[in-house]
Amino acid sequence: MSQLAADPAPVVVVGAGPVGTTAALLLARQGLEVLLLDRRPRPHDLPRAVHLDDEALRALADAGVADGFLAVSRPMAGLRLLDAGHRTLAEFRRAPGAGRHGWPQASMFHQPDLERLLRAAVDRAPGVTVRTGVEVVGLEDADRSVTVRVRHHGAPDQDVVASAVLGCDGARSTVRALLGARMRDLGRPDRWLVVDLRSAAPLPVWPGVHQVCDPSRAATFMPVAGDRYRAEARLHPGEAPADLTEPAALRALLAPFGAQDAEVVRAAEYVHRAQVADRWRRGRVLLAGDAAHLTPPFVGQGLGLGLRDVHQLAWKVAAVVGGTAGEELLDTHQAEREPHARALVRLAVLVGRLMTGGGAAAAPVRRGVLAAVARVPALAAYATDSRTPPLRRGPLVDRRGRAGRRLAGTLVPRARVRVDGRECRLDDVLGTGPAVLTAAGDGVLTVEAGGRRTRVGDVDGVLAAWLRSGRATSVAVRPDRIVRAAC
Repeated sequence: MSQLAADPAPVVVVGAGPVGTTAALLLARQGLEVLLLDRRPRPHDLPRAVHLDDEALRALADAGVADGFLAVSRPMAGLRLLDAGHRTLAEFRRAPGAGRHGWPQASMFHQPDLERLLRAAVDRAPGVTVRTGVEVVGLEDADRSVTVRVRHHGAPDQDVVASAVLGCDGARSTVRALLGARMRDLGRPDRWLVVDLRSAAPLPVWPGVHQVCDPSRAATFMPVAGDRYRAEARLHPGEAPADLTEPAALRALLAPFGAQDAEVVRAAEYVHRAQVADRWRRGRVLLAGDAAHLTPPFVGQGLGLGLRDVHQLAWKVAAVVGGTAGEELLDTHQAEREPHARALVRLAVLVGRLMTGGGAAAAPVRRGVLAAVARVPALAAYATDSRTPPLRRGPLVDRRGRAGRRLAGTLVPRARVRVDGRECRLDDVLGTGPAVLTAAGDGVLTVEAGGRRTRVGDVDGVLAAWLRSGRATSVAVRPDRIVRAAC
């Protein structure tokens, strides 16, 4: 057994998918040394996630790759619900242009493009070391460190002393197993066939997501990015993927979207699960992403949940490892993230049932309900709103008072501001630590961050309107852009 130790000990991130690489970049931005481990010798080249909202994009922005992501993604136009005959039941369009955070509210992308972007950023990042083709086989806790046993096939096991370990190693997480956590079901597994397509000529299809609300064969079709498209269909009990990929069956599935002649890049069975881990932390070992929760795809939050996990965790790990906060700060990780993840997983299960369940008798009821929802602007807007529930009240979320109940636990808008005649985004002024944002009147606000006070102009009035909506004049903002308190 050989011993590898760094001085100071690095934070070890296990799993170099989008969540793990984003975690590594965020930790490095906090000034920590990071060792990124992955069992695969090279990045995964198959698509999985295809959707990301503008809240989760804040994590990629702080990791330094938001502009690159926008270059390889495209805005998602909204959601169209179809009946078994592919007639439109309801359509929920997103407003074109940027949302309250300065980006499209929802974006579609090809996951290998994002992984290449993140891996290139990791390769450039000072303080991040990557080791691939290795497997974590043991974790041993100490007072303020963790010994990680690493196995590389054909070589002796090595021990790495880490200041903390983040398990971002996916649905079959080794770290979760070593931590002693178990996944708890929030719904039944759901088998789907997923078909990824390419078409040299753009397909004549609406640029949003199409959901076929047919209990006998629920299906989804969506343009992804560039020349890529995705089709999905629920598999019946006992049905094999080959039953739907047989040429005539596949053509029947794709023809309603004009995709019958598109190139099939791959067709694979996915089992959508609704699960949340019962334990997210042991000492300085913590879980994030699919290692901590799995969700059906109906509200498009699979990757977004994982990015929120590490965005809200990286600064806490940095504070504890750096000695500016006690170990109890890490207790807030599961306390904050598990209820939020659980709420979105349950929402995905519910939406899936409403859109695709109930049998033939449910079809006329669904048609009537959806028609009524589409006619009420407030309900229709809710169907495309990218905002997720606020974090619950806790040590880092003070929801007392009217302003606190309205704003604490939510993301501060990434609004356009003007500083000394120069226009930028609020995040550029907030910096990487805590901050206080206060209305000063006449479209001017002050930001206290990093020991400095900066006067900023509210270019579009977004911040003033947001503060008025919460009946607040001042908010304390955490490093992850979440409002800690409002008054």
